[in-house]
Amino acid sequence: MSTLKGIIAPFTTPFSISGAIDLNLVPAQVEWLIKNGVHGLAAGGSTGEGHALNRDEYRDLMEKTAETIDNRVPLIAGIIANSTAEVVARGQSVKDLGVAALQITPPSYLFRPDDDAMVRHFQDIHEECGVPILIYNVVPWCYLSPDLLLRIMDEVPGVLGVKQSAGDMKLFADLVRRAKPHNLIFSAVDALLYSSYQLGAPGAIAAILTAAPGPSVKLWDAVIDQDWSVARDLHERLMPLWDAIGVDNMPSLCKYAQHLQGLETGYARRPTAPATDQQKSQVRAALVNLELVEG
Repeated sequence: MSTLKGIIAPFTTPFSISGAIDLNLVPAQVEWLIKNGVHGLAAGGSTGEGHALNRDEYRDLMEKTAETIDNRVPLIAGIIANSTAEVVARGQSVKDLGVAALQITPPSYLFRPDDDAMVRHFQDIHEECGVPILIYNVVPWCYLSPDLLLRIMDEVPGVLGVKQSAGDMKLFADLVRRAKPHNLIFSAVDALLYSSYQLGAPGAIAAILTAAPGPSVKLWDAVIDQDWSVARDLHERLMPLWDAIGVDNMPSLCKYAQHLQGLETGYARRPTAPATDQQKSQVRAALVNLELVEG
């Protein structure tokens, strides 16, 4: 999976104001992100409100996305579900689409499996689906330690890496330092992507990449080119955008940021709250600072 690297944007799922999924809006967003230079797309994750999709909607979203991408960039299929059986069912439903990996959260409900059960969870999924897996380490009450993540990657060859989230750079740095060369440790520490790349992340899968793909790609390119002054400037101008969108109704705010840049992405699905006037003002100011919209 060496093709999985760089800026992988977890795009938003478009819904109508009534809550119905609007697949007609998917192609324009895919084209917009690819035009902005992203190296891959992820669908059905947190930013994409994958937790709010039923199984049929999930399959339809992935099919429409894969059809639009047409093998130009890799597609990662996010799965947020609480049982091994449901994850397997969703993974099997999309394996014929040529997805590069399944991005799977640990169980997101209250009860945390013990370490052996967690290893078996990912073993069973890979055996049943036969698709590479990225563990999306984000659930606060089921957050997996570097020790457990390293064990899973060692014992389940189908687990190619981790999307490390939740903002803890110490745990991210520990994981990158201790991982084997073939383990892919992607960053979802949105405000510190610059630091993540310097620590050795092969790329990022993070909401800010969807809200501002152009500057996010430029930041990645600047780090690769070791153009530290440009990278530092982009880092400092991207941070206010994360301050603006990194809250509980983030899908609504990502969609508003896209809307300001001329993209129609619909609404977030209830119960996610719409953006408030104050939040909209913050998002607009951050995009003005990034020179993505006029002041």
